[in-house]
Amino acid sequence: MSSLPRLSVIIPTLNAAGDLPALLHVLDPADEVIVVDGGSTDGGPALAHSLGVRVLESPPGRGVQMANGAAAATAEWLLFLHADTVPAPGWREAVDGHVQAADGAGKAAFFRFRLDDPSRQARRLERLVAARVRLFSLPYGDQGLLIHRNLYREVGGYRPLPLMEDVDLVWRLGRPRLTGLDVDAVTSARRWRKDGWLGRSARNLLCLTLFRLGTPAPLIARLYGR
Repeated sequence: MSSLPRLSVIIPTLNAAGDLPALLHVLDPADEVIVVDGGSTDGGPALAHSLGVRVLESPPGRGVQMANGAAAATAEWLLFLHADTVPAPGWREAVDGHVQAADGAGKAAFFRFRLDDPSRQARRLERLVAARVRLFSLPYGDQGLLIHRNLYREVGGYRPLPLMEDVDLVWRLGRPRLTGLDVDAVTSARRWRKDGWLGRSARNLLCLTLFRLGTPAPLIARLYGR
């Protein structure tokens, strides 16, 4: 158990009952864990309750769910995690190192992207994500985000967007206020296996391009049935 200030871990969910146990298992029991549910029908909220986790109900959409979770959180440090992303062993030591750093409160931190798939396609995608982060300082939400409450408020927090909420916040933070943690966050690859490795990646890139060109996030969401 960490002796440093606890975290408020905020997890947006929508029919994520199959993912929650693995994630909740690795979290520090001393931390505040908030599951913000967007209308699940798979028993996920009840499961979280049974595991002693605080559950909030919210309109669906990760942006509004994470904003609501942050508003309800009580700790000075916020850690946003997707339900299908599990930090690897050593994650808490990496987080504590960032918290203790002299400039830690002035920077948001993110994990290294990994997939739970042994295929060459997964390794290739991991390398592409690493290049994107290195060149453009653009981590996505499946890499988690650790941020001090004051910095979160300063940049305006998550906006209630139906998608691209992670990119929107990272762009407002900017490269000088972002840093990587030397530990993996392992994300489920089922979306890529379902949609196709090339198809899913192309879709994500197109969404990013449209958003960068100023296309409203609700329009992008409608185009892709979100």
